[in-house]
Amino acid sequence: MDLQQDHQRRIATLASEIDQARTLGKRIGLRKSTSNLFRHRAPAGKHLIDVRPFNRVLAIDAERMTAHVEGMITYQALVDQTLKYGLLPAVVPQLKTITVGGAVSGLGIESSSFKFGLVHETIERMEILLSDGRLLACSCREHPDLFYGFPNSYGTLGYALGLTVRLIPAKPYVHLTHTRFTDPESYFARIVERANSAVDYLDGTIFSRREMYLTEGEFVDDAPAVSDYTYMDIYYKSIQRKPEDWLTARDYIWRWDTDWFWCSKHFHVQKPAIRRLCKWALNSRTYQRIMRLSYSVLPDSGGTESVIQDVDIPIGRASEFFDFLLSEIAISPVWMCPFKTRDSVRTWDLNPLQPGQMYVNFGFWDVIPSTHEKGYFNRKIERKTMELGGAKGLYSSAWYDETEFWSIYDQPRYAQLKQTYDPHGVFPDLYSKCVRRH
Repeated sequence: MDLQQDHQRRIATLASEIDQARTLGKRIGLRKSTSNLFRHRAPAGKHLIDVRPFNRVLAIDAERMTAHVEGMITYQALVDQTLKYGLLPAVVPQLKTITVGGAVSGLGIESSSFKFGLVHETIERMEILLSDGRLLACSCREHPDLFYGFPNSYGTLGYALGLTVRLIPAKPYVHLTHTRFTDPESYFARIVERANSAVDYLDGTIFSRREMYLTEGEFVDDAPAVSDYTYMDIYYKSIQRKPEDWLTARDYIWRWDTDWFWCSKHFHVQKPAIRRLCKWALNSRTYQRIMRLSYSVLPDSGGTESVIQDVDIPIGRASEFFDFLLSEIAISPVWMCPFKTRDSVRTWDLNPLQPGQMYVNFGFWDVIPSTHEKGYFNRKIERKTMELGGAKGLYSSAWYDETEFWSIYDQPRYAQLKQTYDPHGVFPDLYSKCVRRH
């Protein structure tokens, strides 16, 4: 039995299980091996379906530059396969454990997004397993309502078990230049300028109000020297001391994974003595496991607030958010990633961003001191984001009330999608999945 036939056989088995659970009136949840969500809730009584085996590359078409993959494949596994052909996915999210299906349902981003858009805009076709057990193929021409409604649905309309991913040519190395700026107006103006250039990758790192860097990456065939940030050297610290750098294509793609951007500091592994002993632990998978274990065994002691957020702000309002973030939230460093939605006309139903407009994604993740009520700083961020015409990622804790949430995420359109593809409410609705805590 070839991979495609086995894929269909296992989908049929899973569909039967979902249909049985639906008949019994049970809510459905996923059993999977990785998760990049940061929403900590007590488990609700659900029937869990095991999608962990759906983690393979089914085919790579080097001529068309596409990969047909199963939804639970991690980007690490996909990149390992595509690089054999001198190719990479057009957009590869930052962490090795992120799955292709998860990046579509949760709006993945990376430093090629200024050119190719968010992850879902690089997907040509999807196979969605619905709550009645049907597998429905969708694309911009085939069931387009589901195709354009699925991104940002977080498993509330169905599960992507097969996807066709667009690939791009890759060279062996990436040449990086890190340019320092000391005022935000010049910084964001340069982003607009460079977003229209021929560079392959574009992102930035903000250390303070007077120290921010724009990093440009370009594929090259040769490198005079190659840096290694998989062990003792730390990538984000190199940005401040190296105006230029070279990495292999693979190491560039995973440059943030070794230290989970900079969040490895919470696990003390940035200390050289500990780092020498823990090479095996220097990866996002380990940090996530430790974090989830700590949430399950340690009580909330108060006095702090976890602020784990990615927000998308129109480029014209980016300086305002920059000032707010550094003065009122006071987290640093901050990751900055520009992107532009590729289609200048068509919108994605559950992604409240304007078509054809450039945005800046600010990523900031830390635990900060607080004497306020729970969620105080996160709510401030949500309100400021709304005020500036932006949107936030729903992978983390959200504090919207229900009216506020549905004013952002187009409740009438979502209700139509839900009625069409999950009429019996086998899956939770988007507000319950992403916000409600009980």
